[in-house]
Amino acid sequence: MSPTASTRRWVPVVLAALAAILVAVLGLLATDLDGWYRALVKPAWQPPDWLFGPAWTLIFALAAIAGVRAWRGAPDSAARNRILSLFAINAFLNVFWSLLFFRLHRPDWALAEVVLLWLSIVALIVGLRPLSRAAAWLLLPYLAWVSFAAILNAAIVRLNPVS
Repeated sequence: MSPTASTRRWVPVVLAALAAILVAVLGLLATDLDGWYRALVKPAWQPPDWLFGPAWTLIFALAAIAGVRAWRGAPDSAARNRILSLFAINAFLNVFWSLLFFRLHRPDWALAEVVLLWLSIVALIVGLRPLSRAAAWLLLPYLAWVSFAAILNAAIVRLNPVS
C-alpha cells in the first residue's frame, strides 16, 4: 500500500473519532449536574451518575467505528453524504436532548425529543445496514441505552410534575 493510500485509509478513522469527541464534549458542556438536577426525584433503579460517562464513551466509540465501517462500504459519494447526514442529525438530537433536560430544566420537553433521537438511531441502523451489517450491529448498544434513557426520562417526568 502506498503512503497516500495508507493516509487516505486513516482519514475516515480520524474524522469519525474527532466527530465523536466533539459530540461528547458538546453533550458534556450541556450537562449540568447542578442543584436543580440533584433536587429531582429519581427512581431507585437509576444507575449511579458515574456510570453515564463510561457508557457514553463506549457508545460514541462504537458509533465512530460503525461510521467508518459504513463509510468504507459506501459505493459512492451519494452514499457517503447520506451517512454524514444521518450522523449529523443524530448528533444534533443527542446534544439537543442534554440542552433541554439539563440546561433548560425541561425533562418533559426532553422526553418528547428523545423519541426523535431514538428514531434517528433506528434510521442510522437501517441506513448503514446495506453498507455494513457490522456497522448496524455496532449501533444496537446505542439504541438500547437511549431506550433505557427514555424510560428513565419518563420516570423522572412522572416523579417531578412541571408546575
